[in-house]
Amino acid sequence: MTGPGSEGLQLRRAVCPGSFDPITNGHLDIIARASRLYDVVHVAVMINQSKQGLFSVDERLDMIRQVTADFGNVEVESFHGLLVDFCKQRDIPAIVKGLRAVSDFDYELQMAQMNIGLSGVETLFVPTNPTYSFLSSSLVKEVATWGGDVAHLLPPLVREALTQRLAEKREAG
Repeated sequence: MTGPGSEGLQLRRAVCPGSFDPITNGHLDIIARASRLYDVVHVAVMINQSKQGLFSVDERLDMIRQVTADFGNVEVESFHGLLVDFCKQRDIPAIVKGLRAVSDFDYELQMAQMNIGLSGVETLFVPTNPTYSFLSSSLVKEVATWGGDVAHLLPPLVREALTQRLAEKREAG
């Protein structure tokens, strides 16, 4: 919100965190829904030094930027360390997380309680679209590795990148 008289307006900001290795249609659904609720949605790609992803952080950032470009209010960046520190540095008061099942809720509730206790950052839980309630990046990679059809689970450019990366791994391995 910019323009004459908007100097005092505070933008409503939230973050959608994850590893996004790769981003799925389930992730994209949550980001799209958050982008309708908030003025700015930060997609924060977690850097985990102890875990080797299928895609590099830069590749993930690039794919996410491409598949969220039409939203107009999504910013994509990486982070390491505590999510609440990422939020404090950018004045983000809310985390948006998708919940697939009760098992997600058990873990995410503990994280939400820790986050509000550490920094006052709220967590908004969004139930996943039932179409994607089973979906995870790990499951997509496993199914694709064994030749299963994942076309309906990924944005087309991500599916193409996944197909190419798995072919490269087969050739190298």
